[in-house]
Amino acid sequence: MRELRERIAREGRNLGRGILKVDSFINHQVDANLMMDVGKELGRRFAHEHVTKVLTAEISGIAPALTTALVLHVPVIYARKSKPITMPERVYRETAPSHTKGHVVELLVSPEVLCRDDSVLIVDDFLATGQTIAALARVIEQSGAKLVGIGTVIEKTFEGGRAFLDARYDVPVESLVVISDMSDGRIVFAE
Repeated sequence: MRELRERIAREGRNLGRGILKVDSFINHQVDANLMMDVGKELGRRFAHEHVTKVLTAEISGIAPALTTALVLHVPVIYARKSKPITMPERVYRETAPSHTKGHVVELLVSPEVLCRDDSVLIVDDFLATGQTIAALARVIEQSGAKLVGIGTVIEKTFEGGRAFLDARYDVPVESLVVISDMSDGRIVFAE
């Protein structure tokens, strides 16, 4: 996606240690028009997968997951990081290390919203190490549902997430923008 790539080049900030700050248009302040374009493109790429639910992690994945779900005309589920009193006692629960938060986060999904009849597309803002996406895939496995694809807004290939996911899941993995290097303060896009 040319517009997304241009925004990253113009507004993205390399904070070191592989952290890309895109708070001004994706992670903190969300450019709604850009997110609609993201949803349209991810929806187009996964239209043939017969998706019944889109799953993401709270909070940064919600915007791209929601717009993708809108395009696919399906509900979006976001894995909660803390259990509200409205969630049933028994939940699907997984953990994943968070590079940006610096600790392990819990991901919780109610069995009331995810069941064995679902065909699930995971959508997240970043594909870096693949650990959060793998935790979401394990939630899908716990529910008995079927993982049909993984879509991300930005992939950082130098962190090995795609290889990690490809070795574990036989589903299409699509990223809208791929960054191949962030050493020495640079942001280098893959061709």
